[in-house]
Amino acid sequence: MIRTIILISMSSAACAAAAIYLVVRPVAPTELAGDDTWPICTTMASLADNADWAQLDEDFAAGKKAMAVGDWSGAIRSLKSAALRDPRNADIQNYLGYSYRRLREPQPALAHFRQALAYDARHRAAHEHMGEIYLTMGDVAAAEQHLAALEGICLIPCDEYGDLQRAITAYKKSVH
Repeated sequence: MIRTIILISMSSAACAAAAIYLVVRPVAPTELAGDDTWPICTTMASLADNADWAQLDEDFAAGKKAMAVGDWSGAIRSLKSAALRDPRNADIQNYLGYSYRRLREPQPALAHFRQALAYDARHRAAHEHMGEIYLTMGDVAAAEQHLAALEGICLIPCDEYGDLQRAITAYKKSVH
């Protein structure tokens, strides 16, 4: 009986290790937009590949499409409309924050990221983006707090943690 339990435990651990190995992949370095003080994450690149937009709120879908082509003002208009119908949606708040961040408007970006985290304290993208915007403001300690939060949230390596970690490392190298 004990041998069976041990055998099952070892088999489960081997399967879990194989699954983690298959899921973890190298991520391209964080892209920097124009200069080293404005880190732009790579996780928003998947917006253009989303085939389920037709099932989303029309304004939410329009906002995501606008983001995919870099129309940050258009994204904000559409996402604000979507937020009126779904005011507690952490994803909408995160996308609004990201769009404001790309327009280099840190205060409204921070407000939306805070709202996203108020609705979902484990929202990985909001933590990543908020950490990155703190770097643009020179607040490494705040960025590292979000990195620590991501470390606690991500049970296996996640893109958001890796992106923010690389952005912090690049920022530290650029100021020394």
